[in-house]
Amino acid sequence: MAFRPLHDRVVVQALDSESKTAGGIIIPDTAKEKPSQGKVISVGPGARDNDGKIVPIDLKKGDTVLYGKYSGTEVKIDGKDLLIMRESDVMGVID
Repeated sequence: MAFRPLHDRVVVQALDSESKTAGGIIIPDTAKEKPSQGKVISVGPGARDNDGKIVPIDLKKGDTVLYGKYSGTEVKIDGKDLLIMRESDVMGVID
C-alpha cells in the first residue's frame, strides 16, 4: 500500500459481519450493523509526548482489533474501503 498514516493513527480494514443469525435467519444488507472488528493494515510512528519524544503505538500490522461503531474516517485507497482512526479509538486487540 502506498499510504502511511502519521502520528498515532492506524489504518484498519473492517471485517465483514455475519450475514446469518445463530438461528439461521439471513440478515439483509440494509439491516446489518456496521462492523466493529477489523484488521490493522498500517500504523503510524506514534504520538509525541510533552518532551517531543515519540511514544510508539502498541498495535502492529496484522492485529485484529475491536473499535467503536462510528470510529474513524472512511476512505478508499487502492480500491479498498478502509478506516483511518487514532490509536485511542481502538478498544483492544483480539487474540
